[in-house]
Amino acid sequence: MLGSGGRVSGSITFYGRGYGHGVGMSQYGARGRALAGQSAETILAHYYRSTTISSVSPTTAVRVLLMTGFAPTTAAPLVLHARSGTWSVDGIAGTWPADAKVTLAPTISGGGATWRLTIASSSGSALLSTTSCCSIRLRPEQSSTRFQVDSKPTLYDTYRGVIRVYGTPSTIKVVNEVGLDLYLRGVVPSEMPSTWPSQALRVQAIAARSYAVAHLHPTTGGWDVYDDTRSQVYHGTKGEQATTDVAIDGDEGTVLRYGSTVISAMFHSAGGGATESNEYAFPSASGSVVSSPVAYLRGSSDRTPDGTPYDAASPYATWRSATWTIAQLSSYLARDSRTNVGTLSSIDLSHRGVSGRLYRVTLTGSLGTKSVSGDIFRAVVNAWKPAADASLRSNLFDLAPIG
Repeated sequence: MLGSGGRVSGSITFYGRGYGHGVGMSQYGARGRALAGQSAETILAHYYRSTTISSVSPTTAVRVLLMTGFAPTTAAPLVLHARSGTWSVDGIAGTWPADAKVTLAPTISGGGATWRLTIASSSGSALLSTTSCCSIRLRPEQSSTRFQVDSKPTLYDTYRGVIRVYGTPSTIKVVNEVGLDLYLRGVVPSEMPSTWPSQALRVQAIAARSYAVAHLHPTTGGWDVYDDTRSQVYHGTKGEQATTDVAIDGDEGTVLRYGSTVISAMFHSAGGGATESNEYAFPSASGSVVSSPVAYLRGSSDRTPDGTPYDAASPYATWRSATWTIAQLSSYLARDSRTNVGTLSSIDLSHRGVSGRLYRVTLTGSLGTKSVSGDIFRAVVNAWKPAADASLRSNLFDLAPIG
């Protein structure tokens, strides 16, 4: 039963549903709805209330932050390769060959920090060595050209479009400048399995495109979005798949608007049978509701007419934690000043949003009472529990199984 809690003794187990913040589109929910015969338009209308289908230019520029705070040395410079086509460097005459190697290392010149830019052919022959200040742009000269950022510690390191490197006296950041729908080719299969139903893939593509457009700020800063879960996951060309390319191209430039504004189309893995309203998903650190309601991010039931959750196929449709003694749970909570109440004596799990997710958890123990957001409580427990114990996957949990 949701809203339980109170005095605790002996041991405690948390039972939960869903994975992620619960706002906007449930990816497993979209899959279930697509398998039930719903169109992408119907699915989007459920998760993003009162929105309309619209469009933007599919070539709209997106600036993706790939690396930041990287500190090259002479022995370990930034390394890139230009693959499969010719390319150029803004401000430097000439066109450079495919598979050339580019390095950027610090050098001291004139009392200030500059960068040594070198280009070598695929056979190792030196083609250029020059100094550069502040930033450089590597630009494709053929549609086949890709840039590989070898220094990025991931297998997903190759990109369409322009690579821009910003230098400071000690570190650099690397940004990929790429057209919107080409960017989506590296996003959609990274966020949703490319084998899922075509209508679900369309939903993911339109949501991801809308989210990206809503976060563009081309006249300020050096980049718009992260390439990870802080925005949406982007794996570049090595993540691209034919089925998701079809979904993207079939709805070229399609976005959702609320009124005249392209929406920030948030999404998550599994809602656990219901989605959440934004203000309850993102409260203050102490669990107070501080955000204004967003009209298109309203939580609602996400179940079939017979009550089966559309996301029932998710591995986290339901889950449970390990069973911990009160002493163990108290010790995990004591590792963080926000949740340290000494020996836990009661836990209040009654403050919930429309989906049943906790926006506030109140802890009482031998050192007093503290209230924190559901996210902070979950993060602290996940950080300090034994690594082998299951994590709390969402804020939709209670002390007994949730129906």
